[in-house]
Amino acid sequence: MTLTPLLQRLNISALTPMQEASLSTLPVKNNVLLLSPTGSGKTLAYLLPLLNLLEKNNTQVQVLIIVPSRELALQIEQVSKQLLTGFKVNAFYGGHSTLTERHSLAEPPAVLIATPGRLCHHLRKKSLQLNQVKVLILDEFDKSLEAGFEEEMAFVIKHLHRLQKQILTSATRIAEMPKFIRTNDLFELDFSESRVGSKSLLQQTAIQVPHRMDKSDALLLLLGKVHHHSSLVFCNRREEVQQISDRLQKEKIPHGIYHGGLEQNEREKVLIRLRNGSVTLLITTDLAARGLDIPDIENVIHLALPLNEETLVHRNGRTARMEASGHVFYLLEAEDTLPASVKAESGELPNAFKVLPVSEWKTLYFSAGKKDKVNKMDIVGMLLQKGGIQKDELGKIDVLDHQSYAAVKSKVIHQLLNKIANEKIKNKKVKVEIAS
Repeated sequence: MTLTPLLQRLNISALTPMQEASLSTLPVKNNVLLLSPTGSGKTLAYLLPLLNLLEKNNTQVQVLIIVPSRELALQIEQVSKQLLTGFKVNAFYGGHSTLTERHSLAEPPAVLIATPGRLCHHLRKKSLQLNQVKVLILDEFDKSLEAGFEEEMAFVIKHLHRLQKQILTSATRIAEMPKFIRTNDLFELDFSESRVGSKSLLQQTAIQVPHRMDKSDALLLLLGKVHHHSSLVFCNRREEVQQISDRLQKEKIPHGIYHGGLEQNEREKVLIRLRNGSVTLLITTDLAARGLDIPDIENVIHLALPLNEETLVHRNGRTARMEASGHVFYLLEAEDTLPASVKAESGELPNAFKVLPVSEWKTLYFSAGKKDKVNKMDIVGMLLQKGGIQKDELGKIDVLDHQSYAAVKSKVIHQLLNKIANEKIKNKKVKVEIAS
């Protein structure tokens, strides 16, 4: 299959060396460990070789991709549906209707992406058959182990009686492989930072917070310095995220928050707003350190150092991705000590706070999605033809199962809402409002 049109569909001009190596290695090696930093394109690296491994006349699940989180499952599903033209792809995960998943299994997907717990549920209910699976991919498998899914993954793998190929991906090497991993002929593709060298485009700055200055005050000063770039601020606890959010709200600084205590639809919405530019500042726990599709982050700010160096590596991996430049800032108090491996220059906080600009984009929410037969062109038609905005005033559109989101220039959004107040999509009245 010719790759050029597929890559063009993904707005990719060329494969990276890691992806090229995977494309040539995965079809001929049956047991592969791919080590590569967060954000380096591992998903594409293992999906491309599948193009020639899937059989059109096979009506059962052929490829099983096990992931640690719903967010990663959705990310892989999106890329898979763009690449594997003609093959059915489904993602199963917690928080999603098991009934909907069972109905989808009436015609099993060629590629199934799922979290360990949800897979075990369907296997125990006997609603899922995996006896035709030839390829198993354990994506971010070390994170699945950290999350305590070893028993679930072992249970699932016992059901793969015709397994021919096993692919493991991770950003870091683990000390000991679990027993269910075949290690006797494990072939390594090592593109980890320790092998290929540190990121030359990643700049790191350590800033000592002045004595008696609250870290939230220090953060405000720093944000004023980097205000025109997208930024992630990492906290160790969700309570800290909320405290910083409260302070930012008091100062009327636009931002989003992301942590495990939020409802799944709230987490999805803030990631959509971050991707489309409506939000350029995200306050988060380590839940956003890996496994999420968050492109074009220019600054990573450690409000608090993580509990271990591995997590620090994953946090920093959210910037300087795919040969882009990036900046990491460490806000340090007197008792904080950076690991010896961190090579950071000393920096200082600005003397005064600079007001952060408001984003030129806002996000519209639509109360209809794929399950309502709504697609991107329906939304484009409503906004351009009925709303009267120009093409360059419409940004990224995301259509989910039961809701949709569209980025629109802030300067036209209120006029647009007035024009489409009584309009319909597919002859159905749909609620449209600014997402917040």
